[in-house]
Amino acid sequence: MASSSKGKGKAKETDTNGNSAAQGYELPWVEKYRPKLLEDVVGNSDTIERLKIIAKDGNCPHIIISGLPGIGKTTSIHCLAHQLLGDAYKEGVLELNASDDRGIDVVRNKIKSFAQKKVTLPPGRHKIVILDEADSMTPGAQQALRRTMEIYSNTTRFALACNMPNKIIEPIQSRCAILRYAKLKDAEILKRLLEICEAENVKYNDEGLSALIFTSEGDMRQAINNLQSTHSGFGFVSADNVFKGDIDGAMEKLNELWNQGYSAVDIVVTIFRVVKTYDQIPEYTKLEYIKEIGFTHMRILEGVGTLIQLGGLMARLCKLNLKPELFKI
Repeated sequence: MASSSKGKGKAKETDTNGNSAAQGYELPWVEKYRPKLLEDVVGNSDTIERLKIIAKDGNCPHIIISGLPGIGKTTSIHCLAHQLLGDAYKEGVLELNASDDRGIDVVRNKIKSFAQKKVTLPPGRHKIVILDEADSMTPGAQQALRRTMEIYSNTTRFALACNMPNKIIEPIQSRCAILRYAKLKDAEILKRLLEICEAENVKYNDEGLSALIFTSEGDMRQAINNLQSTHSGFGFVSADNVFKGDIDGAMEKLNELWNQGYSAVDIVVTIFRVVKTYDQIPEYTKLEYIKEIGFTHMRILEGVGTLIQLGGLMARLCKLNLKPELFKI
């Protein structure tokens, strides 16, 4: 999930005269440096080569790409679609994400309408339906999707990205070419981080980059997000800054919620739900967070629902991201 292009990062808007004007905000680096071409995607070179051949030949089968979060699954599908459809990408691609409603009605109506729609495409090309987080679709919706894939295969191809392919029903798996992405290697993540550091003039030391790679656990998206947040927060990427928890920022947000009248139990339950579903936290860190949140929830239910109790939780969560030797006496 990397690109060699170096954009300016300023989002563009068009005024009433059709002139382009730069808005005053910076794109997240994970979007700014998202690959546009398959050759820019980092890692899984054998699988990427297969996709390049599909892009060259033009006859794209239904495909399933499976693997861990942040290793380039969805990005690869978008790159393939761009290279297959060119200027017709906007009209020829329908993307549905896990945040969209993707029940049976959506499959029967939205996807079916798109598959029936007449679109001018390059010769020999097909419309493409991209289903991100496809393993979160209900079995009923997947059964409806199976039939749609069968009926409209002459005009429309389906590309599914998922973390766990075993949650995709077998009739869909048998209709697709299944590509499995492996976790990115440390050297691959390091190479990409160095490119971004050079493009963004980020100051760093080797220990800082090693810490970013360690906390990312093979997730390029998390590595880039952590690089940007560390650079923005401290101006220098060192191991101490990467592992540092932002207790001041956390307490500021907590005080806002408390002053707005939210109860302690509402806050702690919401923290739990967010942590449980937040894929950008490494698994071992997530388990430690959930343990601390659970103890705090228990104390609140016992009657100690105070701001100090929640503040203590914030401190313990931030402490989990600090190096243990900093607390030796």
